Amino acid sequence: MYRPLTRICLGFLALVYLSAAYGQTGQEESYNRKEFMITMRDGIRLFTVVFTPKKQTEPLPFLLLRTPYGVSDQSSPEKTSYVKDMAEEGYIFVYQDIRGRYNSEGTFEMQRFSRDKTDKKAIDESTDTYDTFDWLLKNIPNNNGRAGMYGISYAGWTTVMGAIDPHPALKAVSEQATPADMFLGDDFHHNGAFRLSYGFEYAFMEEAAKTDSLFPFGTYDTYDWYLKLGPLSNVNKKYFFHKMPTWDNFSNHPNYDKFWKDQALTKRLDSPRVEIMNVAGWWDQEDFYGPQKAYETWEKSDHSHKNYLVIGPWNHGGWGRSDGSSLGRIKFDSETGAYFRKNIQAPWFAYFLKGKGDGQFAEAITFQTGTNSWKSYESWPPQEAVLKNIYFREGGRLSFEKPTDPGTSASDQYISDPAHPVPYRNRPVEETYGPGSRWYTWLTEDQRFVKDRPDVLSWETPPLAEDLTVTGKIAAQLFAATSGSDADWVVKLIDVYPETYSKEPAMAGYELMVANDVFRGKFRKSFEKPEPVEPGKVESYRIDLHSLNHVFQKGHKIMVQIQSSWFPIIDRNPQTYVPNIFEAKESDFQKATQSIYRSIQYPSHLVLSVMP
Repeated sequence: MYRPLTRICLGFLALVYLSAAYGQTGQEESYNRKEFMITMRDGIRLFTVVFTPKKQTEPLPFLLLRTPYGVSDQSSPEKTSYVKDMAEEGYIFVYQDIRGRYNSEGTFEMQRFSRDKTDKKAIDESTDTYDTFDWLLKNIPNNNGRAGMYGISYAGWTTVMGAIDPHPALKAVSEQATPADMFLGDDFHHNGAFRLSYGFEYAFMEEAAKTDSLFPFGTYDTYDWYLKLGPLSNVNKKYFFHKMPTWDNFSNHPNYDKFWKDQALTKRLDSPRVEIMNVAGWWDQEDFYGPQKAYETWEKSDHSHKNYLVIGPWNHGGWGRSDGSSLGRIKFDSETGAYFRKNIQAPWFAYFLKGKGDGQFAEAITFQTGTNSWKSYESWPPQEAVLKNIYFREGGRLSFEKPTDPGTSASDQYISDPAHPVPYRNRPVEETYGPGSRWYTWLTEDQRFVKDRPDVLSWETPPLAEDLTVTGKIAAQLFAATSGSDADWVVKLIDVYPETYSKEPAMAGYELMVANDVFRGKFRKSFEKPEPVEPGKVESYRIDLHSLNHVFQKGHKIMVQIQSSWFPIIDRNPQTYVPNIFEAKESDFQKATQSIYRSIQYPSHLVLSVMP
């Protein structure tokens, strides 16, 4: 969720973001800049930067971005790649520090809960947005009475908050990479499995001070540091001392209780009240779940066709700061980020805020990887897609043919050892936002780095005789057993390049992960009320792998990998049931034998949405 795309106090982050997303281009500034402290209804003042065109010839709409990452060093819009195309069109750009961050007054609260609307004095991010627009309309001259909001990550979430209880002037928004549910699918948990390195480092970065700070690990490979940390109870005992509210929230709410449900967008959203463009990236390492869930939730009550979706081949926020021609070693044959900014984002706001263009926007626009082409759809997922199962078979084979083994014991096994967890990316695992970090592109890393580990299982097809287009929702249906009383199941869908690849010889045999997720076994029946897994019993696990638009090309192979650790992005499962993972003891961490079944009775498989 939280990718700083405005001002960052850390030098290396400033280099990454300010030189890319908000970098200098060398031309003379064409916008005037003014700073204001805007008073909210409860008297708290928020630091706000306003840019107006020097040669303004007509009343213009506002474009507001609200962020916890600091705006005092914000570059002029025409020197910012993210909004350069819109700056050339002409808007009044507004940037604001949210409560308790950087130069704004008040107290910061991570994803502040929505207010009780019966309390006239209550505030939340929606009221702060409303009050900001109210002030801007009255105090910034030559505006046309219309406004839009946009933003990536946390700024995407504040955009959603502005849209759920909008000021009458707010007409169109683009939430981009918003989190939607911090327990089920976004930054801090996936299906109940705690995202350790991200949760730990982000809580410290945002709450150790009023400005962003890095945790002083003292070691470059944080894999070693987190392993030596031991049980999660050591975090407060040795480092945080109950001074990080977000970490304490993790510890106090280990299950999907009212805290997480009230924070989730499914609880906050109703029918769309303004035009909404949801934006996601196929390889978003922080919030791939969020914008899709926001779109899906709004879509259920979108009776006036106000809800739209765009998904491209990007990591978290990549559409805003790069040309988008590649990600890691994966090339897309065009500048997808520049295309989005010029041909999708700019026309969107120009139409709804300035009345320019024809307003003909597709319901869903997604970039199809494999063929590297943009596709438009009348619905998402596409209704024409057909569900097709691909099964785990004996000998490490993956096949569209069902298993034929009648024996209930037909399975593949491995031993999962919490003392030697599988790294989630090739080591060293640098600090998430630290110097030289490969966090930004880890989802596109070659998965051959785990090929020889005995605690990772793989199944693959022969080279495909023809292209296979997977477009829409996908899921894993596992039948699995563990000798322990809890287990994590990590599922990865992989496109295996041919061993001879003339188009780009260095990519021969590359194993590109195109979908993935993790599921914590104790939540198999309920995220609200976990319960132990019975040792040795075959259990059914349905794991949402979200959506995909990818062509497995002729000559490529399809691979599925299963493992039970993904460290340290996911905390180590003790493999002994504990009601609260944050209270686990060192003695709870035990080896376990994991079995994945592939018989007639227990046919483990993936469910793919295949285009006819």
